[in-house]
Amino acid sequence: MATQAGQPILILKEGTSRTRGKEAQRSNIMAARIIAEAIRTTLGPRGMDKMLIDSLGDITITNDG
Repeated sequence: MATQAGQPILILKEGTSRTRGKEAQRSNIMAARIIAEAIRTTLGPRGMDKMLIDSLGDITITNDG
């Protein structure tokens, strides 16, 4: 959705902050490293299973990385 001037309309939760530039880049790199660390052991011929629990409490077992 965008305005007629082509500007996007952003709807954010109250209290949400936006980051840009180097700070956003650092946050994304840190998030990628955390995810990589979590899934690293699922990869390769001796990959292990991981149990994921979502916000509703549903459980999924995966070894797909």
